[in-house]
This record gives sequence, structure tokens and C-alpha cells, in this order.
Amino acid sequence: MTKASIALNRFGLGARGDQPIPADPVAWLNGQFAHYDPRPDAIASAPTSAAVSADLADYFRQQRALRAQQGGKPGVPPGPPAAVAPMPGSAPAGLQMGAQSVQPPGMAPLPPAAKPMPDDAMKQARQFAARTGRGDYAGAVGARVTQALITDTPFVERLVHFWANHFAVSADKLQVVGLAGTLEFEAIRPHVLGSFHDMLMAVEQHPAMLLYLDQAVSVGPNSPLGQRIAARAAGNGGRKVGLNENLAREILELHTLGVRTGYSQADVTEFARAMTGWTVAGIGQGPGARAAGTDGLPGDFVFAAPLHEPGDRMVMGKTYPAGGVEQASAVLADVAVSPATASHIATKLARHFAGDTPPPAMVARLQAAFVKSGGDLPSVYRALIASPEAWVEQPLKFKTPWEWTISSMRALNVKTADPQAMVGLLNQLGQPTWKPGQPIGYDDIAGSWAGPDAVLRRVEAAERFASRAASVDARALGPKILPGAVTPATSTALANCESPAQALALLLVAPEFMRR
Repeated sequence: MTKASIALNRFGLGARGDQPIPADPVAWLNGQFAHYDPRPDAIASAPTSAAVSADLADYFRQQRALRAQQGGKPGVPPGPPAAVAPMPGSAPAGLQMGAQSVQPPGMAPLPPAAKPMPDDAMKQARQFAARTGRGDYAGAVGARVTQALITDTPFVERLVHFWANHFAVSADKLQVVGLAGTLEFEAIRPHVLGSFHDMLMAVEQHPAMLLYLDQAVSVGPNSPLGQRIAARAAGNGGRKVGLNENLAREILELHTLGVRTGYSQADVTEFARAMTGWTVAGIGQGPGARAAGTDGLPGDFVFAAPLHEPGDRMVMGKTYPAGGVEQASAVLADVAVSPATASHIATKLARHFAGDTPPPAMVARLQAAFVKSGGDLPSVYRALIASPEAWVEQPLKFKTPWEWTISSMRALNVKTADPQAMVGLLNQLGQPTWKPGQPIGYDDIAGSWAGPDAVLRRVEAAERFASRAASVDARALGPKILPGAVTPATSTALANCESPAQALALLLVAPEFMRR
């Protein structure tokens, strides 16, 4: 790989067939910081967390009213379905490539239109809310794809995707499915060129994260509400509630310090106590939903004092005085600049850009930049660009399904895509957007993506791409999208293909294109 090919493919999202090759790859990467737009048109057109939350709040109000009509207890909304079914809908409109309409590759037909709503009003409302959430999800996926296809700052766009996977939520339940994309758009994109601390705070106070990791149902046992609920439960055997440690644990283990970095289970519990009261307005669940009060619009971050565990907290040897919302904020401020956090972030960045086994010297260099700058992310990115380990000529990473799909579409000059088509394609390739199924996010190693079945799916997708782009000459396209990187073996194979479509499909699954 030449430096230009490395910049375009390893640092960027893949070369576009209609764009010039950068003459100075390093300057091209560094120059993107000044031109990045955190809210371009494609993202601005996507559903916002405020709009999604307003729909959820309407659903919960309707459910409460229906429960009251049916003789149930009004108040706390009932739990939504545990999981969201695959997107229903008609056949997708396809991908737009110039004047051509290209059917998305590698897809079986989507399921038929949803069945008529059941007569039961409760189920009817739940079905409608689920369909609304799936529509919001598809719209957000479409916005993400479109921006990845047309961006002129693909290195920064890749970093956005990196951080969205670092701070992973999974769109598997009703409250989160429509909000998952908004976390990337509202908490990651505005801070990708800022400080790690600011990004961390924005993420942990976003409704998608608060709901995904159940922070909105966490109640301090000795809080005013906790004591009332405990007394009621003791008297009549009612439902018990209490502390939820999910968010506190994942912040320490995944978002900041990393595993086995000196904190204990007691530290997790103390941090969880400090975070009680951090919740979301209008769309929470459980006894704490009312305690969120009426301040703010649905989806807003709020601090509910009746849920907060009183007292000082001791986290990793430091005392954090009682202080409401600021108590947990102070813990976050400290872990955001911890050397352990710097090491954790440096290791993940090095793995993403320099191979599945992060080079120790590169990790140390990135960690030093993080610590010296107090978590200033552009300082870390500049150290990344300056690291010789990231410029090794041989390919270092096997592309994930997302990376391969976007780089294929960019190579073919695709600029827009049908949202539902992209949902289906990425599902079939094995990496549904914002659905890793676990807080750790998707793996960033070849072993998770290079299995025979996964590669076969890409071959099938490449064939369908190529069959609808028969006018593209793969022999001419190869040097444009892989400057200096097309091997003699691939060149010979392309020349011997029986048709342009066969040659194009071969190029898209060639070893030098499948890797970066």
C-alpha cells in the first residue's frame, strides 16, 4: 500500500472513484479537522432524540390511560416488549448511483407489511410505538450511511464511528431503538474534535445511554423514594426496587479505565450510588419515573433528588462529598483524565489503525498525548497520524461489514441509499447498525469478521453490486480506489474475467480491497 492508499482506506472510509488521490496524504488527514461539520444536512434531517422521546412519551401516556380505563393502576407505564422485531416494509427503493437505480446487494426480500393491528387497544398502541421506533431507526441508519458516502472528511467520520462503537448502545428494545442513532449524532459528533471529558459527559447523560443501561430505574436504597418504597413493600409485600449498577460498571470497565485497572466491586457500587438521580424526563420507567418531575421536555437529562442516595461516596480511595448531580460528575471528571483511561483509549485506537495486536510503542505514544493534553482528542489524533506503525505498507486490518459496505459504495460513486435497504443489507452482512447486542460494542479484530460464511455473504453482495454497475471498468477503477496497492495477481485476474460485472465483483472482494 502506498501512503495515499493508506490514508484513503486505513484512515478514511475508502476512496471515491470520482475524487482525486491526495498528493500529500498526511496533510490531507490533518486538514480535515478544520473542515469537519458536526451537523451536516444528512444528519440534520434525521430524527432527533427530542422528537423520538416525544413519541415515546405519547405512547406511555396512552398506555397509562388505557390501563386506567381497564381498571389497572394508573401511573407507572407498563414495560415495553423486550425486543424489537426486524424492520417490516415493502421492497426497498434501492441505491442511487448517478442516473442508475441499484438494488441493494446481498439482500433477501424484506418481510411483508406489518399485520393489521390487534383489536386489543393496549397491544395496538404497543405495535404502533414499535413501528414508529423502527422507522426512526431506519431514518438514522440512512442518515449515517449517506454522510459516510458523501463526506469530504472521511478520517473524522471514521473516528465518529469508532467512538460510537466505544460508547455502544444496542437498539434492541422499544425505548432505545429510535434513540440509538441520536446518541451518535448528538453526543459523539459534536465532541469528536473536543475533549474526551466533554464527550463522556454528553454520552452518559444522553437518554439512549440512560435507558439502555437502566440508569433511569436506579433508586438509592436510603433515598426519600427508596425509603418510601421499602416501607410500603415491608407492609404489604409490594414490589422492591433498588440500586442499578449497570451504567456505573460499564463506565469504569468499558468507557474509561478498562478492565483490571485497580478499581473494585465496592468502587462500582459507590459510583452507582453517586449516580442515583441521573435519569431522563418523560420516558423513564418504574417508580422513579414520577420522581423525574415535570421539568424539561421528554428525553431531557434531569437530576431527580428523591432518587439520590444521600451521603459522601468513596471511589478508588477518594472521597466525593454529598452534592447531588455534581457528585457523579466529579467522579466522571477524574476518570476522564486518568492514566488508565488514557491507556485504554490509546490501546483501542492503536488496534483500530495499526492491527489487531496494538504496537506497544504506539500505545505509549498515544497515551502520552492523551495525558499531556488532558484528554484533548485532536492532540491524540495528531499523534496517531504521526505514528509510523499506522503507515506500515502491508494491510493491517480486515474490514468489518460496515467498512466494506461503505468503501464498496464509495468506490462506485453511490451517494444516496434507501434507509430500509441499508438496514437489511447490514443485517445480512452480520453487523446491524447500533445493534452489537452488548455494551462492549462490536469486535475490532479479524477473527470476528473473516469467517467463510461472512466472506461468502460479501461475495454475493459484490456480485449484486456489480451486476447493476456493468458499465464500470474494474481495471480502470482499481488504481483509483487502491492507488499503488493493486497486486499483479489481482490485475491478471481482472484482465481474465469474462465480463465487466465479473471483474468488478472480483475487485470488491480482492484481498487488497477487503483489508485496509
